[in-house]
Amino acid sequence: MSIKIHLAEMLGKRKMSQAELARRTDIRPNTINEYYWELVERINLEHLEKICNVLDCQIGELLEIEK
Repeated sequence: MSIKIHLAEMLGKRKMSQAELARRTDIRPNTINEYYWELVERINLEHLEKICNVLDCQIGELLEIEK
């Protein structure tokens, strides 16, 4: 099992750049890039909340468990 992060797809649908998301969430651009490319091993809950608030989505739309 693995966890899929749908940040790339969600930013594409909203025509939002990683840089804009970083500015609007106050999360470092490098951290946003790691989420975007699914390179993270741990997800900060505060980051998750900020991203969901800016993208107006639920956690389940951003993260998915793949079997």
